[in-house]
Amino acid sequence: MRVPKGIAERKVNLSGCVLAVDVGIRTGFAVYDETGTLVQYGSHNYGSVSRLKQAAWGHLSEIRNLHFLVLEGGGALAEVWQHTAQKRGIRVIQLYAETWRKDLLYQREQRTGKIAKSFAEEAARKVIRESNLPAPKSLRHDAAEAILAGRWAIFFSDLQKQEE
Repeated sequence: MRVPKGIAERKVNLSGCVLAVDVGIRTGFAVYDETGTLVQYGSHNYGSVSRLKQAAWGHLSEIRNLHFLVLEGGGALAEVWQHTAQKRGIRVIQLYAETWRKDLLYQREQRTGKIAKSFAEEAARKVIRESNLPAPKSLRHDAAEAILAGRWAIFFSDLQKQEE
């Protein structure tokens, strides 16, 4: 994983938690606390759009002090998350994999989608280790991409500027 100069030393101070979601019927998610530390991650298969709609509100409600929702992906499924977050007063940032990949992966690690997903999994495992969370036996690519989308939003977007 590429770590631009100054990122490792940068202090993070957010007013609330961040939930990053790799949008899909099978959804990857990552929760970061106010200090930018990964505290939870995983993957959930909702099975259908109607189940996703029913679950989104509850999922957003489960995270105490949630202020930001980072969505990787678009379309109707992203709109479900956006609509639910807006009802709850949660700020939404939407991006695509290409956005975080250019800052977190080397160019050679992005030659194809398959290669990028493999390196994303490796980079996500590094974030998990740095956060002192138990290493997963297996890590789905959707969870790995949610971890990295959240990491990108914390360090490269204007989340901290939105605090002012």
